[in-house]
Amino acid sequence: MAHGRYLDLGPKAVVVGILNVTPDSFSDGGLFIAPEKALEQARRMVEEGAAVIDVGGESTRPGFAPITAEEEQGRVLPVIAALAASGEALISVDTYREDTARRAVAAGAHIVNDVWGLQREPGIARVAAETGAGLIIMHTGRERQKLPDVIEDQFLFLRKSLEIARAGKVADSQIVLDAGFGFAKETAAENLDLMARFSELQALGYPLMAGTSRKRFIGSATGREPGDRAAGTAATSVILRLKGADLFRVHDVAINVDALAVTDAMLARETELPPGP
Repeated sequence: MAHGRYLDLGPKAVVVGILNVTPDSFSDGGLFIAPEKALEQARRMVEEGAAVIDVGGESTRPGFAPITAEEEQGRVLPVIAALAASGEALISVDTYREDTARRAVAAGAHIVNDVWGLQREPGIARVAAETGAGLIIMHTGRERQKLPDVIEDQFLFLRKSLEIARAGKVADSQIVLDAGFGFAKETAAENLDLMARFSELQALGYPLMAGTSRKRFIGSATGREPGDRAAGTAATSVILRLKGADLFRVHDVAINVDALAVTDAMLARETELPPGP
């Protein structure tokens, strides 16, 4: 990652805490837009076990209102700089804009998290290559015709994104892929199908991030509103860890850290058990 940092992925799940410095995100809009509130929340998530804080300045919920790059940067850059000065956690910037990504890394971010998978502004690949920043490439079905098979569409989109990354000279060791739960997955069934078949994405050969936190399909299964979906999110984290996910982007850090710790303990024990009769 940027600034000489690295993240070892493997025997333990990595929890990424969501820090939305926005007025309109779907479940926490406006709560952390003030820099002091954002920093307080970041510190809380680190104390609860988040290894990475993902800072976003523009809502990406369905029907979101786009803002300018200047507005986005005005929200995220002071928070990133303050977090970097404290040295409390690795920092990711949630942006699809090349200029914001470059400025965020200069301010102290270690990772760029692009929800358009480099296909809105391919120059983000250059930023990652030039700075050494980690790069999270997310799948989305927005603004295009998807293939009917949920995994075939993942491969179609993400392979194109990986071509952009390679053309930009991004090293494989910098890349994590995100299946993009909820991003133009039109029904609860489509998200559940993606979760059920998640292990097939390991064929792409990169670490995988799961971003299910408080999503609508969890509400469909539980009947709960976004702010009450922490337990449902933790259940998806356990399932997706068993299916090969490495990183988990969540709003509610503590419950997911605990759920994943138990999952990892079981997986470690499983490797130690002698084969059955």
